[in-house]
Amino acid sequence: MSKRLVLLAVLALAGVYAHAQEETGTKTVLGPRNIFLYDGANALLAGDGEEGVRLTLKGLNAAQGQREEKTAHANLCAGFLLINQLETALEHCNWVIDIDPYHWRTYNNRAIVYLQLKRFEESEADIKKGQALNPKSEKLKEVKGLYLDEVDPVAEQITIDDRRSVPPPPDKEQE
Repeated sequence: MSKRLVLLAVLALAGVYAHAQEETGTKTVLGPRNIFLYDGANALLAGDGEEGVRLTLKGLNAAQGQREEKTAHANLCAGFLLINQLETALEHCNWVIDIDPYHWRTYNNRAIVYLQLKRFEESEADIKKGQALNPKSEKLKEVKGLYLDEVDPVAEQITIDDRRSVPPPPDKEQE
């Protein structure tokens, strides 16, 4: 699997970021609400797919509300892609899109899954949906480039002439 494809998926994680959360009374706690999702996202960003998936699955089990569930499934989509479990990645991508058809990052990741599965028409459709939702996304532009490299590779038109590196023969008149 192309490391570039995986990097594009991992960089398009839904992510769980630290936020302020108030408890009863006057005490305020800073940090992530779901530590497993937070640590799982960080592990995935660090390239540790196995640990990222393990922690994110724990975070999914402890999820409070649909937002955390969606984040977990989106990150599992990227995580299972990272560890090359494409069918499982696809299940999580589909879950997110069923819940939120406007989640462009998941279209990006599902397009990569489809690309790895050689399901080119579906990959192209997801790239188009993602770009319609976020036309300025550099990640989607890169995935589209990778898609085009697979389905319509550019033929090399440049020929390199190596003869210039050979020294010219000695001039016989100077001898």
